[in-house]
Amino acid sequence: MMVENDGHITIYSDYVCPFCYLGRRSLEEYQQTRDGDLEIDWQPFDLRSQKRGPDGEIDHSVDDGKDDSYFDQVRQNVARLKEEYDADEMLALDDLPENVDSLNAQVASFYVNEEYPKQWLAFDEAIFEALWIDGRDIGDVNVLADLADEVGLEGDEIRSAVADEHLRDRLRDQFTEAQQNGVTGVPTFVYDGYGARGAVPPEQLERLVEGT
Repeated sequence: MMVENDGHITIYSDYVCPFCYLGRRSLEEYQQTRDGDLEIDWQPFDLRSQKRGPDGEIDHSVDDGKDDSYFDQVRQNVARLKEEYDADEMLALDDLPENVDSLNAQVASFYVNEEYPKQWLAFDEAIFEALWIDGRDIGDVNVLADLADEVGLEGDEIRSAVADEHLRDRLRDQFTEAQQNGVTGVPTFVYDGYGARGAVPPEQLERLVEGT
């Protein structure tokens, strides 16, 4: 991972990943110990890329090796980290809308990050909260448009962005680039060429950034 640092911490994430939400909570805890905030350099990552068909839709019949025991372990780990990071507001995986697909949300976020970078963080946090606190389907373009309106963006502009095939192609290039950079799972935090994967504790983020 050769992402260079210029006062930013790079985060590869996918909105449907519970550990990405928890990893951001950990980063918030670490940020509170600093004199100044690190700027977030968000990089999209599609956890379900291997299950997508040519039309971009998820084929749920594809065997990704994640059986019931895997998801039981995920539930246990999420419950542990929710307590550790004081994230009681976070919904359980079983309480989320069924078969939520984050691709539209990532397209919208990618667009906002490019066109309205000063408003991106508010939009990004709104997407996370919509899914993991309010249980809204962030794959629904109308939900994304509403979230955009709430943070001072134009909802109709987000609808157009989500439907833009050229933008989707560029986003897929970003997914490929992430894999070429050695990213195999999310969240992955990168600072000054060094990385940490998973919803790591604030102390580990401190070591990553400050070398202590």
